[in-house]
Parts: sequence; C-alpha cells; structure tokens
Amino acid sequence: MGPTLALITSAELEAHNNKKSAYVTLHHRKVYDVTSFLNEHPGGAELILDYAGKDVTDIMGDIISHEHSESAYEILDDYLIGLLATPEEEGRAMTPGIDKDASSLTGVGSEEDLSITTDFDQDYKSHSFLDLRKPLLMQVFWNNFPKKFYLQQVHRPRHYGNGSAPLFGNILEPLSKTPWYVIPIIWLPCVSYGTYLASRGLSIWALVPLWCVGIFIWTFVEYIMHRMLFHMDDRLPDHRIAITLHFLLHGVHHYLPMDKLRLVMPPALFLILATPFYRLAHFLFPYHIAMAIFCGGIFGYICYDLTHYFLHHANLPPYLKELKSYHLEHHYKNYELGFGVTSKFWDVVFGTELVDTSARSKAA
Repeated sequence: MGPTLALITSAELEAHNNKKSAYVTLHHRKVYDVTSFLNEHPGGAELILDYAGKDVTDIMGDIISHEHSESAYEILDDYLIGLLATPEEEGRAMTPGIDKDASSLTGVGSEEDLSITTDFDQDYKSHSFLDLRKPLLMQVFWNNFPKKFYLQQVHRPRHYGNGSAPLFGNILEPLSKTPWYVIPIIWLPCVSYGTYLASRGLSIWALVPLWCVGIFIWTFVEYIMHRMLFHMDDRLPDHRIAITLHFLLHGVHHYLPMDKLRLVMPPALFLILATPFYRLAHFLFPYHIAMAIFCGGIFGYICYDLTHYFLHHANLPPYLKELKSYHLEHHYKNYELGFGVTSKFWDVVFGTELVDTSARSKAA
C-alpha cells in the first residue's frame, strides 16, 4: 500500500497561485504541486500560472487551445501531492497524529493535542503557511495570504515546543513576551493606589459596591473585546495590513495557544487599550466614583489574565477544571463560540455558549 495522500482544502489550493508555489487540480480531485515544472513547461510558465490554484481538466483537454498527450498526464503524476477535500472532508486534520474525530474548524481532536510539538518541516510542507523557525509577523505581511486561507490556518493550533516561536525577530521581540507574574507585579500596585484615591472621597459602603460594579463591567468588556475585536474574523478586511494586525493582536495566540510567554497581555498593549476606558469612566462619573469603578475593572482584568494563563498551564480545582475544558474547547473545537474566559455568563446571555456535544451524546 502506498503512502496516504494528504487532504488539501479549497482555500489552500487557491492560495498556491503564484510562481513561488503553484498547485493545480485534475478532475477537481487530484492536487499537483507544479512549482518546479513551471520553467520546464514547453508553453512557458505563464500558461500554467494562469490556472494556478484552479482545475486544469478542461484546458488540458481543449482541442482548440492544445490537447495534451498521454505523456503529459504521466508527467503530471510525478507532481501529485494530495487530494482536494470534499465538502464533508473540508477542514479535517491533515497532519500525522491528529485524531480522526478532529474538529472540522481546527483540525484538532482534544486538548492534549494542543501540547504535541509540531514538526516544523512537515507542517510547512503540508500547509505552506508559516515557517515556525522564522519571524512570524513579517511572514504574515509579506506572504499576503487570502483572508479565507489565513483564518483557516491561524485557527489550526500548532505547538512550538520549548520556548517561544520568533514573532518580530529583532529588538521588539522581548515586548511580545510577558511572564504571567508581571501582570500582578505591575498592575496590583496601580489598583491599590487608585482604590486609595477613590476612598478619600467615598465611604467603605460606597467604595466596595462600586468596585464590584467595576469587576462586573470588566466581565462584559472581556466578552465583547474577545468576540468583537479579537474574533472579528468575518468582518476582517481582506488586506495584508488588517490580517497582520489580527495576527499580532490575537491570531498568534490561536496559532500557538500553549506559548507560556504569549498568554497574558503585554503591559504596553494593555495600557493602550485601557486608556479609552479610563477617560470614559471619568467622563461619565465624578472623580472618586470613576476611580472606584475603574480600579474594580482593572482588578477584574488582572483576574482574567491570570485565569487565562492557568487555564492553559496549571492543574486546577474541579470548578476551574470545568472552565479550563470550556476555554480549551474554544481553541481546539470551535473558535466561533465560547468567548468567556473567567465565566460562561455572557456566552449564555448572548447565545454563544459552547455545548459539550460528546457528553450529551454519551448521556443519550
């Protein structure tokens, strides 16, 4: 028995449409990588490139254009690399070791698969997306991936192994890495001082409820930002700048979800995102009330970031184990649902709750 051919999705096929990487299909099923044949084609490379990323069945059999001989089809067989996925197969796992029941959206079958180190060579050869050995951000920018292909690939988790994959590959690299303990070290003193300032104009009976209001508001902000900003996939412009920003903001986390140094928000980025909320709070409320609500919100953020880290990398008590499974399912089962990290509350309210279909089927 020969080797099993890889399944290649229509988005991947369409992305290989240039002289650097040219795929074609025959009979809308067999996929051929004809990149190395471009300069050997008797009619010139341009004739193939006109059909790169497409099916060539009709043009190869076209009597008026040029009907190809049997030897041409035999030559083509030398470049066979896979099969075009049917709608039912679309999105299934295409790398060794992935469970046959893998999610159709992510290609991953369980949370344990998230920690299996990716074979860099095999992954790049199979998907032609990003080379994990090179700085990732500029690859996203310069390759100018079609949005459909980018979203499909960035939500297919990889694992770098020990350490972190290079993101910038220059002096900016340290800014992209944040150990979890940096969050409480930097922000808890700020919250304490802000709470102290709020207490100078409020009684304890006013301060505590307002602080709790801030925490509750944060849970909503967490949900909205995760769903509407970090996962603005359908609304994402099909442009290299927008796609690169998406990768920098959240895409890299879905691409490498177990990277310990890219699980909490870098302080510089958080400062940028928090400043508008600080100004809004002081626009809407008197100074001391605004400070109490805002500090409660920042404390909620600290809890969120630490929760997020430990959901990925800690052995947790029963309640948090359930939350851990819920969040990791967002990564490996369905990234279009399950946006709550610290709780499912807003997912339930807005109908985006992830349902454990496996448990439900077992119960049935």
